[in-house]
Amino acid sequence: MAESKSNPPLRLHIGGWEVREGWKIVDIQARSGVDHIGSATDLSDFESGSVAEIYASHIYEHLSYVSELEIALKEAFRVLRAGGLIRVGVPDLEVLCRLMLDKKLTYPARFATMRMIYGGQTDAYDYHKAGFTYEILHEFLTRAGFKGVQRVKSFGLFKDATTLNIEGNAISLNVSAMKPM
Repeated sequence: MAESKSNPPLRLHIGGWEVREGWKIVDIQARSGVDHIGSATDLSDFESGSVAEIYASHIYEHLSYVSELEIALKEAFRVLRAGGLIRVGVPDLEVLCRLMLDKKLTYPARFATMRMIYGGQTDAYDYHKAGFTYEILHEFLTRAGFKGVQRVKSFGLFKDATTLNIEGNAISLNVSAMKPM
């Protein structure tokens, strides 16, 4: 289907909060701004090859690396069209571990670091079940079929957890990858 002003490309913001023109928010909980209620492990509301871009900021760490993460990434791969882009931000476990071992870190910064490792635990979904280094995330994305996995400093799309820092240390591992043509 050709894209036009009346038929723009479909872009999914999984777990998003910031409403932005051109993006549809998918979240596991119903709330203001959510266009589709559902889990990242089940994108059955979307046809295969129908999505131009996926943006997933700090959601994949909430999935079990044993039973959910692979399914979610394969679902993202399925719904993306050939040449489609996925942007993923997750807590950077290497940075967080270094911060936890830094004896000069203040208590509030140490507590914020601990929350980034284990989740905010503000509701039943806000627990982290997986930790990521670039190597680990790269492997999961590659196994799902993505190519051209690369680390990026910033996406510049939304004001969200991908821009967080603790005492000047960027704590988000941000990567982009593509579904091959």
